[in-house]
Amino acid sequence: MSATRKRPPALPSKQKEEVNKKALIWLGVAFAVIVIGVSVLLLVS
Repeated sequence: MSATRKRPPALPSKQKEEVNKKALIWLGVAFAVIVIGVSVLLLVS
């Protein structure tokens, strides 16, 4: 019984890890866009 109970939580944890990776990628992209936008505004001004 304990083995069967330990197996199901492993699947959601993998899904959460994938979501976290996607979230980190989106945060990195958003940060990069903000930095580029600010640098462009500074260069133009």
